[in-house]
Formats: sequence, C-alpha cells, structure tokens
Amino acid sequence: MPETKRGHRKRMVGVVVSDRMDKTVTVRVEGLTKHRTYKKYITRSQKYLAHDEAGDCRMGDKVMIEETRPLSRNKRWRVKQILERAV
Repeated sequence: MPETKRGHRKRMVGVVVSDRMDKTVTVRVEGLTKHRTYKKYITRSQKYLAHDEAGDCRMGDKVMIEETRPLSRNKRWRVKQILERAV
C-alpha cells in the first residue's frame, strides 16, 4: 500500500480501471493484509480518483500516483508517471 517517508508525499502503484472522466482517472491499488483470526493473507483493493492533466492514461495502464492537495470533492491524488502501457 502507501509508502511514506518524512517530508515526502505518499506514492502508490495501481492499475487504471476507468478513464471516462475529463482529466481524471480511477486507479485501483491492491495490497495484502493478514486476516486477524485465520492468519491468512488476503488481497484487498481500494479505488482512488487521480488527476491526469494531459489525459494520457488509458484503461489497463499501470501508473504511479502521488498524494496532493484536494483538487475536488473526491480527488486527492495526481498521476506521477505511467509505468506500463496496456496491451
């Protein structure tokens, strides 16, 4: 999930699941959590709205998002870079 360091913004890597909005993409970030009772690792995912100024991102792209100031009601992340293009 998120990487944090003192004085740095949080960054996460996820997959674009929607690019239908103007200058906004929906990014799904997956992470492992341990079940309290059964001690098994479970994959959990969470969706974030991220600002994509240039509109370069497409569905299926692997992107890095970075925390930023609130840009709208639900948008608090910005696309930092596209790591992999969808096939």
